[in-house]
Amino acid sequence: MTSPGSADLVVARASLDDWSVISGWAGDEGWNPGLSDAPSFFAQDPEGFFIGRIDGQPVSAVSVVTYDADYAFLGFYLVRPDLRGRGHGLTTWKTALAHAGGRTVGLDGVVAQQDNYRKSGFELAHRTVRFIGTVPAEQTPPGVRPAAAADFASIAAYDNACCPADRPRFLERWLTGPGHRTFVRVADGHLTGYAVIRPALDRPRVGPLFADTADDARALLQALAAAAPGGEVAIDIPESNAPGVALAEEFGLTPSFETARMYTGPVRPFTGERVYGVTTLELG
Repeated sequence: MTSPGSADLVVARASLDDWSVISGWAGDEGWNPGLSDAPSFFAQDPEGFFIGRIDGQPVSAVSVVTYDADYAFLGFYLVRPDLRGRGHGLTTWKTALAHAGGRTVGLDGVVAQQDNYRKSGFELAHRTVRFIGTVPAEQTPPGVRPAAAADFASIAAYDNACCPADRPRFLERWLTGPGHRTFVRVADGHLTGYAVIRPALDRPRVGPLFADTADDARALLQALAAAAPGGEVAIDIPESNAPGVALAEEFGLTPSFETARMYTGPVRPFTGERVYGVTTLELG
């Protein structure tokens, strides 16, 4: 695909190998990407990743990952710093966005781009704040244990209720990715929450942290901290979840930056009150 209006830029689908370069750019932007995120992302939609090149060299990127017939998520909107302001990003964006078709598209937008996203038809749903710091670790919080293979069906059903779309292909890889640790909390034989922590460039990232109550979320977060070096974590909490924000403040975590969850249209109902930490800012 040769891009009109952006001389010599060629936009094409990216491979998994290509994405290691883009993940490096995300690290340079301070986004703290997970060290082994890409295979899980590509498992959901291997056709949803786009890269722009000039003379064969990568200069721009964006992902538009489809989940089902109704929903897609946009992330990794990046342009190499020395080539910004020349229209390469917008051209890559338009080319990739066509992959969504008529689906509602979600994204987590950085502050600097939110006005541009509004011009493209995205509307604010809520702010999300990244909190960082050290959580007091507890090795065996009541009812919490490492997830087992037999838990997958229950986790997937719980996850479906907390998201705008089902995502079994992504989830299967995410729960067991290299370095990923998954915990569940169970009460009276029923799942009351689950959470994942994974190694990342700067500090381990929590996501998702889905739980019935603040007590469930607290226990899971403490178990995750026990699995993290020094208990230091980064977690992205929707500002609309007041108990989640209060939990971060209880542990003395510090806000480091914010994004805006935005959508181009309606999404299916989901239990946002259970979302104490989003899965990723890159893939929803």
